[in-house]
Amino acid sequence: MGHEAKVVAGVSVQRVAAVVVLLVLGVLSLPFVALFLDGEATQNWVIPVQLGLMALVGALVGRLVPALAGPGASPARAAGVGALAGLAAALVGLLLFFVLLTGTSGA
Repeated sequence: MGHEAKVVAGVSVQRVAAVVVLLVLGVLSLPFVALFLDGEATQNWVIPVQLGLMALVGALVGRLVPALAGPGASPARAAGVGALAGLAAALVGLLLFFVLLTGTSGA
């Protein structure tokens, strides 16, 4: 296996690992935020705070693992792609939570 093929394989492994980490954090972020904000005055802030938190975490993961944005991505692009991936992971977490609450038959 040539050096270039090893680099591409390494980028793919890093990208998959970053996505898995973001998905796990996206699923866990909703109950974590709700733990602190689930009161009468703050319950409407749970989802916006979760989305903002996951955008920040995603941007951080994107900066730490630039392979998430593709080989040769600039730091700004890596952070932007990471933020979008974090938001997507948060939405997966919200969807999973909704399905667990309401079941597959709907609300």
